[in-house]
Amino acid sequence: MSKDRWILTSEDVEHIALGAGVLGTGGGGNPYLGKLMVQGAIRDGAKIEILPPEEVGNDDLLIAVSGMGAPTVSIEKLSRGTEATMAFRALESHLGEPARAVVCGEIGGGNSMTPLEVAARVGLPVVDADPMGRAFPELQMDTFNIGGVSTTPAALADEKGNVLILAHTQDPLWTERLGRVITVSMGGSAGLAMPVLRGRQLKEAGIWGSYTLARRIGRAVRQSQRDKIRPEAALSPLGARLLFRGKISDIKRVTTGGFARGEAIIQGFQNDAGSTMRVAIQNENLVAWRDEQVLITVPDLICILDDDSGEPIGTEVLRYGLRVCVLAFAADPKLSTPAGLAVVGPRAFGYDLAYRPFSALGRASG
Repeated sequence: MSKDRWILTSEDVEHIALGAGVLGTGGGGNPYLGKLMVQGAIRDGAKIEILPPEEVGNDDLLIAVSGMGAPTVSIEKLSRGTEATMAFRALESHLGEPARAVVCGEIGGGNSMTPLEVAARVGLPVVDADPMGRAFPELQMDTFNIGGVSTTPAALADEKGNVLILAHTQDPLWTERLGRVITVSMGGSAGLAMPVLRGRQLKEAGIWGSYTLARRIGRAVRQSQRDKIRPEAALSPLGARLLFRGKISDIKRVTTGGFARGEAIIQGFQNDAGSTMRVAIQNENLVAWRDEQVLITVPDLICILDDDSGEPIGTEVLRYGLRVCVLAFAADPKLSTPAGLAVVGPRAFGYDLAYRPFSALGRASG
């Protein structure tokens, strides 16, 4: 948990982007372009402050920002960098009240950079918290929604200047459904501003220290590269556990309905020789089977990294022949409660599976 305010440096952004790539569990978009935009803003004089949650006033108005769309789209359709800011400003105008800080809607992947881009443009701090501690494919899948924060009003904006506000929806699933249709119409990706919340709601429902953790993970990976040690050795002090090491032998991936869906097949080598891992994908890595026995499931984190460098590999760039290691982290406890699992457990994604937690690793799968 962060206990002090800090001003981002270009090196911080480098480490956060790398760490957020790990936390993205394959999704959230590639942080690379956003990282360059934020580093450019810092070079141009922007002071981006990271604010500890305890310093947020209980009645302060906060707006979370991220991007919406399939990560495969980002390979061909680059962000302009202004989409989330337009959505943020549209919500402020709709509410008739200025926000006191920007909140990260999703620390995983490129969405970690979006609040920093917005903060640089609007001159507000970014709270060191988020509602996922990772990435999820649908906008209602977070601890804010689980904690009762409304998903509307919400705003979406594209690179062409189109901005739409969802003033009210029947429930969070309708916000996701309508937002997804709008995003597909906008070309498969859009800037998203939601939810609107007060400081007390963030403190109660949010996951604290998200940027601090991403920075620590990024630093650990960079240190492992310098010291030439395995990624799991560097990340185990931060809670990671090695699941599998092998080579991708097949990848099935299709972009449909605004999501990248499919699975990766990994043939084991070294200690895992003779075994096969299968990882289900819906933007993010959701379920891992070892020799067709369930090993671990969402909401715990399944991270596929380059076996040599420890660099995270997004689901949009998985390909045959990559030598990878698969690591796991435990999800934040808010996600693994009965209320949390109803929203982000394996059955919420259509898998007829019970939650297989990180804590069960090492015991026989069932």
